[in-house]
Amino acid sequence: MSGGGESSQQPEECQPQAGTEHYAATVQLPVSLDDAFAYHERPGCLNRLTPPWESVEVEHSDQSLVPGSRVVLKTKIAGIPVRWKARHVWYDPSHGFADVQDSGPFARWAHRHLFESLGSDRSQLTDAIEYKLPAGVAGKVFGSGKARRTIEAMFAYRHRVTQDDLQMMADYPVSPKTIAVSGSSGLVGNALCTTLTLLGHKVLTITRDDHGDEESVAAWGDPPEFEKFESVDVVVHLAGKSIAGERWTPEFKKQIRESRVEKTQALCEGLAKLQQKPPVLICASATGIYGDRGEEILTETSADGDDFLADVARQWEDACQPAREAGIRVVNTRFGIVLSPKGGALQQMLLPAKMMGGKLGSGRQWWSWIALDDVVGAIVHCIHNEQINGPVNFVSPDPIQNREFAKVLGEVLKRPALFPAPAFALRLALGEMADSLLLASSRVVPEQLQQTGYKFRFTDLKDCLRTLLGKELKPATQATA
Repeated sequence: MSGGGESSQQPEECQPQAGTEHYAATVQLPVSLDDAFAYHERPGCLNRLTPPWESVEVEHSDQSLVPGSRVVLKTKIAGIPVRWKARHVWYDPSHGFADVQDSGPFARWAHRHLFESLGSDRSQLTDAIEYKLPAGVAGKVFGSGKARRTIEAMFAYRHRVTQDDLQMMADYPVSPKTIAVSGSSGLVGNALCTTLTLLGHKVLTITRDDHGDEESVAAWGDPPEFEKFESVDVVVHLAGKSIAGERWTPEFKKQIRESRVEKTQALCEGLAKLQQKPPVLICASATGIYGDRGEEILTETSADGDDFLADVARQWEDACQPAREAGIRVVNTRFGIVLSPKGGALQQMLLPAKMMGGKLGSGRQWWSWIALDDVVGAIVHCIHNEQINGPVNFVSPDPIQNREFAKVLGEVLKRPALFPAPAFALRLALGEMADSLLLASSRVVPEQLQQTGYKFRFTDLKDCLRTLLGKELKPATQATA
């Protein structure tokens, strides 16, 4: 077995210093040493492994691990903005790398990432941290116990994500693809592009600009650059105006419809005319297509609903018909409530939940949720599984009633869900949107994903919320002080 590098091979800046604290956590990975190291070398890895509950922004990155390369993070400590400047000081391909803090919240921070082979298709990662809290007020605010708990939660999250991502790499061992993605700046699109890159694929963004470049395609430019799609293996179309941005005036509803139906129609007509067509189109849709259905269990074969969102979703999926008729495999991803504290529904729920908010309306309406990581994982599954065609429900196997959702979220946040929001108040504040997004009952199950063997990362809501919010995480690692 190859080890993670002896300390004598590492620079002085990595060597232990007096008066510091130490933390190490080890996780086994389901891929070879080279694949595990390559994942950490690729652009976007730091973003991918940053816990979603942390207020951290990558302000600058040299996108390299070689000594001298730098990263600048913007974060907050006790609500105070802090810049964390780090520098890589050691790099030994397939064995390890190290970074140290030049300035930031700690008096000292040195992080060694050590890799070891466990065989041809297994490896091990050890994250070894040496840190020292600052003196004075800053150190007292952060506190030794709080610092340790923060570090433990961070690496429990990082190791779970790394394990899951590399399991996905092992499950779909194919040659790298070129994948074009629209809506790449949105919640789902951003996470998808980062993960696809880390899995070794080439990602092009589909832009609304008049002209693209080497890393983008102007699909709706004047003229559109459809010839670039001839070298693309997969198109993932996620773009569409947010339905929760404002009250549903007639003009706003028109924008919602046009951003989905007309853009999709134009894209699919252009793809259909190409001589060399992309074999696969993954196009977003929504479980809103089923409407308000009470207790009915809904699968991909269930009838459509009859409200505004159902009508938009139906037209959205129909707009893909030119691509289908041209022989492109089309998958319509019917998204449920996508959970991430970085955006979407969960981000909006957190403040009311912290203020002990409870059920919405009667609370009996069914909510079909899915973790953001499962949205990304299921898209990857649909890309690689040629059996999958047509509508696919992107929801967890365990839909839950709204009152139970509020209760579980309150338990995770250690806040009772005491104060309900009456239906009339929601309708007064939000209008038609309240009925379609908050009060409608949609008990959807992921029949297609389950029948084709997708392995969900999260099937239990409490486990999902604890992981996303950094609460009582169970390490996927062996940790030592």
